Amino acid sequence: MQAHVGDQIRIRAHHVDESDRYGEVIEVRGSNGEPPFVVRWDDSDHQVLFFPGVDAVVEPLVHGNARR
Repeated sequence: MQAHVGDQIRIRAHHVDESDRYGEVIEVRGSNGEPPFVVRWDDSDHQVLFFPGVDAVVEPLVHGNARR
């Protein structure tokens, strides 16, 4: 998985009654865009060092388009 600063991370919900979780990549610490990433979560504004699992998807930043 590769990401760039400004890309969005989406964690898919594990249960029907849950929502997906979104965050913004604010730093890439691995080489060549690889994890770990520093992510700021939209729901809490909390910043964490993030190692993505199989439920994570990178959605590239598209200039001029709103996220989600």
